[in-house]
Amino acid sequence: MTDATATTPGAATVGEVTAVTDEAMRALGRDLAALTRPGDLLILSGPLGAGKTTFTQGLGEGLGVRGRVTSPTFVISRIHPSLTGGPSLVHVDAYRLGDAAEIDDIDLDMTLPDSVTVVEWGEGVAEGLSDERLEIRIERHSDDTRSVHLRAVGDRWTGTDLPGTTAGRG
Repeated sequence: MTDATATTPGAATVGEVTAVTDEAMRALGRDLAALTRPGDLLILSGPLGAGKTTFTQGLGEGLGVRGRVTSPTFVISRIHPSLTGGPSLVHVDAYRLGDAAEIDDIDLDMTLPDSVTVVEWGEGVAEGLSDERLEIRIERHSDDTRSVHLRAVGDRWTGTDLPGTTAGRG
């Protein structure tokens, strides 16, 4: 599958999923949580109300983390420790950050190796955090369904059965 809107050189769409409801977005997050491991970076993009935080809520449920996952817009970053011995979820909202230099101020390089890190509004500011990442672009349609485009960058996700791929559960 080809994504004509891909902005990252060398990255191709590896999956596309249609989410009909908020619960479907959470379920996608839970499905991806089962595939994540410490050090993973997920960069979320999409317009306001697309479902970035809803997806991250499902991811947090799947990871079994402590605390209610809410948008970190005003605090910029929240850490949700694991209740199950797995990786923590580091949830970042880059909406109010001006550039990649400001994301460096959060010191994500300290938590990235041991956590699953999600950066909402991260397109254009968070790519420098890791050469290995999953970019997730969400489009919300007028009927409230969403198209979720999953793009793997680097070797980390090679061979992974991502939702929406030919071999996936899409």
